[in-house]
Amino acid sequence: MPIKKLIDTHRQNMQKAMDHLQGELRSVRTGRASTGLVENLRVEYYGTPTPLNQLATLAAPDATMILIKPFDPAALKDIEKAIKTSDLSLAPILDGKVIRLNIPPLSEERRTQIVSQIKQMGEQTKVSIRNIRRDANKDLDDEEKKKLISEDERDKGKKDMDNITKDFTNNVEDMIKAKSKEIMEN
Repeated sequence: MPIKKLIDTHRQNMQKAMDHLQGELRSVRTGRASTGLVENLRVEYYGTPTPLNQLATLAAPDATMILIKPFDPAALKDIEKAIKTSDLSLAPILDGKVIRLNIPPLSEERRTQIVSQIKQMGEQTKVSIRNIRRDANKDLDDEEKKKLISEDERDKGKKDMDNITKDFTNNVEDMIKAKSKEIMEN
């Protein structure tokens, strides 16, 4: 496999790890109402776990409330049950054909806990990225042993992977810092 293709494949895997982290961070509670908090919540709908954003319209009309309007009014009870059994610690309020979720302000202690959780998420993502680099380096070594690439090409490929890894880990750190700042300020 050509070096460029090998590096691109591993870069894409690193990007997937970053995208996963972004999705995880979107669902972290910051003190402000955000539909990202509940959009991927799984609701048992006719025996099938379905993401909430496929069952209802989600809106955050202000900083302290999320409004959930199911497409099928019969799903109200199922959505309420899913919210109550989730780890969100929110009490759903049934209001006719909609569910209201009031987002209380976070205590300083809870903010600190959340920041440490997202730092752990960031560390896990960085470990994933480093593992991808390790796999890429192993692939480069294998290619060189098979005499498909020269030693110089292998070394250049490893250097490129190190630079890409550094860029991705710096991006992870930036994302974590920004989310931590957002949590501590709100």
